[in-house]
Amino acid sequence: MKTYFAPAERLPRKTLQRDIDSAVANPVIDGLLNTVSGLVAVLNEHRQILAVNDAFLSMLGIDNAELALGLRPGEAIGCIHRDANEGGCGTSRYCATCGAAIAIVSCMARNEAVERTCAIEVASDSIRSDLFLRVRACPITVQGNRMILLFIQDITHRQQWEALGRVFFHDIGNIIHSLLGYSEILAKRTTHENRREIQRIHRLAVRLAREVQMQKHLTQTMEEGYQLILTPITVEQIFTELKAVFSSHPAAGQRAINFSDQNLQVRFKSDFFLLTRVLTNMIVNALEATDRGETAKVWFDSDDRSLSFFVWNHRAIDKSVVDRIFQRNVSTKADSGRGLGTYSMKLFGEKYLNGKIDFSTSLGEGTTFSLRIPLKPTDRAIDILPRK
Repeated sequence: MKTYFAPAERLPRKTLQRDIDSAVANPVIDGLLNTVSGLVAVLNEHRQILAVNDAFLSMLGIDNAELALGLRPGEAIGCIHRDANEGGCGTSRYCATCGAAIAIVSCMARNEAVERTCAIEVASDSIRSDLFLRVRACPITVQGNRMILLFIQDITHRQQWEALGRVFFHDIGNIIHSLLGYSEILAKRTTHENRREIQRIHRLAVRLAREVQMQKHLTQTMEEGYQLILTPITVEQIFTELKAVFSSHPAAGQRAINFSDQNLQVRFKSDFFLLTRVLTNMIVNALEATDRGETAKVWFDSDDRSLSFFVWNHRAIDKSVVDRIFQRNVSTKADSGRGLGTYSMKLFGEKYLNGKIDFSTSLGEGTTFSLRIPLKPTDRAIDILPRK
């Protein structure tokens, strides 16, 4: 029988049933089928299904495993190319680029575990859908017969979100680039009367560009390659920027922020926008834990080697999350999709600013988050002219 990739031959039903009985009776396979999460199938050397777990049956939308036995994975799942060649799954010209088929064939040829990703289009009741799977094929010998354990993880939604994220950051990056260009031109041409407002718009555009860059690092876990831009700045400039940010910030509604007026002329070098981003997260975190009518406090201190910023609120952190407060996707809030605020504080404050994020919390003293950064900035940075 003609094939473009994997062998087309299948076992006759009687021999196939012997392999099925052998697989089902094996205690190791039975244990895997009943304990391993995700989709699990057992194949013979002809890539025919001998056993599947309940998760696999649920994906197929069937209750009776007999309906899947003897089929090949693409035939069971409903790959649109399963009938493209008379040999079935694995034998058409499309199968030569199928991650699942490659993993299975490579596993048999090398007699070792092989993992691939598989983009597959399936059809069920005339409805087509795209799946993105992570497939791992592992060889196993049962009563002298070589079989394949097939582990399948459906990562379709994750892949879709990653693809949408790449498109989003690409498109919004182009828009922001244009916004920056036009705002810079406008700032140079503006008259004295509205120069301050135009310059403020330009600074907001710059901040937006840096914010999108940082969010890209967070969402795509691209923790390497972020380039610091160092400028000489003062504490007063930092506090002025933070006051502007929270003058209309929703988290500040019916809550006050007391910025200290001590040590405001201390001058140092840092990445202005990254530093204000970390401090903004610290203040938002404090405000969200502050009762209406109450006040959060922000102050600064320094010594010969480091600078420290502090943000305080009156409420203690719940004991259940104290030990994991900086872990990604762990949050003191009930809403889903939270848990990046403290994580990003830790990531940007320590990995990029080369500082130290810490906190103290108690029922009597409330909660204080701190950021300590060295006076000598990291070498992985671009040093540019003083800020105007």
